[in-house]
Amino acid sequence: MGISVADGAAAVHRPPPIGVFGGTFDPMHYGHLRLAEELGEVIGATHVRIVPAGLPPHRGQPRAAPEHRLAMAELAVADNPRFVLDAREIKKLTPSYSIETLQALRQEVPADTPLVLFMGADAFLGLTTWRRWQELLDFAHIAVAHRPGFSTAMWEDALPEPLRKLLAIRRTEQPMELSQASAGKIFLHAITQLDISASQIRAYALRGKSLQYLLPDPIIQYITENRLYA
Repeated sequence: MGISVADGAAAVHRPPPIGVFGGTFDPMHYGHLRLAEELGEVIGATHVRIVPAGLPPHRGQPRAAPEHRLAMAELAVADNPRFVLDAREIKKLTPSYSIETLQALRQEVPADTPLVLFMGADAFLGLTTWRRWQELLDFAHIAVAHRPGFSTAMWEDALPEPLRKLLAIRRTEQPMELSQASAGKIFLHAITQLDISASQIRAYALRGKSLQYLLPDPIIQYITENRLYA
């Protein structure tokens, strides 16, 4: 079936992608920020919504209270015009589910806007434990960040069978394809390797060790002033 002139015009004028990056961010650090920056850049996102989770369903209660994690995330994104803080999950009194956030976002943006859910390779490995995970690609693309030198073949072998099948069908090697549809693709991308974890930062804070160069200075100051993790 041929493509009409109207269809072609719609494709040309499709809005640029919007990234969506959620997490407990307990606290937010340079590893999180670099992931969001690199994936946002490679897919050509107008902005990346940073979505701190309130009550994460897949892990224990975060160490820092929601208001502190929200304040630290706000400090983290303050100097980057690409990042937009989205507080909808952290203000909920019920568990936060990505599918519900994506559904809500889909109602707020033009229908043909590409939404791209950002996550790390470890998170994708556990995707089948997420609520209504089979529906995620109905509302967004998924961009998976991994480290340089990461063995994609070994990682794929470790995936549950449903995810291997899904990846085989939906994977794209071209980030531009995420701009050509509003949802439905899986894109893997190597990002700068920053071996930083929130648990490491919390352990350092507990022992009074330096947090310099692990996360932005305003967050270090906030942690110190509010005696978080100590």
